[in-house]
Amino acid sequence: MNLFLQRNLLETKEAIERQRKLLKKRQPDKSDGGDVEGGLQEEDSFIQDEIYKSRLASIKREEDMIMRERDRYELEKGRLIREMKRIRDEDGSRFNNFQILNHRYALLNLLGKGGFSEVYKAFDLVDHRYVACKLHGLNAQWSEEKKQSYIRHAIREYNIHKTLVHHHIVRLWDIFEIDHNTFCTILEYCSGKDLDAVLKATPVLPEREARIIIVQVFQGLIYLNKKSQRIIHYDLKPGNVLFDELGVAKVTDFGLSKIVEDDVGSQGMELTSQGAGTYWYLPPECFELSKTPLISSRVDVWSAGILLYQMLFGKRPFGHDQTQERILREDTIIKARKVEFPTRPAVSNEAKEFIRRCLTYNQAERPDVLTIAQDPYLTYTKK
Repeated sequence: MNLFLQRNLLETKEAIERQRKLLKKRQPDKSDGGDVEGGLQEEDSFIQDEIYKSRLASIKREEDMIMRERDRYELEKGRLIREMKRIRDEDGSRFNNFQILNHRYALLNLLGKGGFSEVYKAFDLVDHRYVACKLHGLNAQWSEEKKQSYIRHAIREYNIHKTLVHHHIVRLWDIFEIDHNTFCTILEYCSGKDLDAVLKATPVLPEREARIIIVQVFQGLIYLNKKSQRIIHYDLKPGNVLFDELGVAKVTDFGLSKIVEDDVGSQGMELTSQGAGTYWYLPPECFELSKTPLISSRVDVWSAGILLYQMLFGKRPFGHDQTQERILREDTIIKARKVEFPTRPAVSNEAKEFIRRCLTYNQAERPDVLTIAQDPYLTYTKK
């Protein structure tokens, strides 16, 4: 229907433009001296041209309305596709019969599904609150050694996450075993979307909104770096920033996080999980293959810079249209020595300078979390 309307409007526009050209040719020659009749003809031509201009303006409004409707339909289509996938995943889940886990958590509906896990919205019958149940399923075909490795990794994540109590970090409440191949972690429930869903619906955010989101992300990172044992998140990306019902942003998923031991120097700790993570958001030092890289909180600073860039410009600055495999094959991030900014949309120089600092190529020159926390872009004062 929209295509038919657009084609019809285009044909009307072309017809009007042809009539305007003909009208221009028929306009009286002012060199004749312009008698009364000629004056009337001139006025008539002006009126007719104004009619054409008015019609063109109304066509432009109709075209804009069609474009807005098309965008709305595309968003709705994407939402429906995601909901159909969610329903299909829920129908295929072994937990879809609304059972109660650990005599406490009543499962309500599936929120999402990952590689080896499902996340359900649930109700805590003891504390009377909604929670998120993350169900980790071990592949029955895995060797016992691989299962134990996965469990050790999950317990390590739990031991890190359970100590974190901050307004901008998702709380982890509980962990328990369901059976030999399944265990569950209980997390704070955030009823809003995650940042990934927000950017799918609105790829470019107003700078004011993007700024307050990144400020909240850094509030969480500052907390992680002021603990007695500092923590590197290592997997900051849109899907790991959740929003509660009030719009408060919270960092989640500490599956790849690192504890910085007391004896680690200023250069950082060894990266023992090379190849893990989401490549678009990782800094160049994580792709160093000739030796074991040293990493620090500067990894999270780089990732946060990518997040802010993506919110402001609707794309990632490096390898946006590339697969992770291609990023690795073509050394995309290793070659990312300078960040370029599009001319549109308009973004403040302060935001660009902040992003440049976050995306400093050499990690020795890139500020760490506590240093960049002093940047004016992350502070709010009354004007």
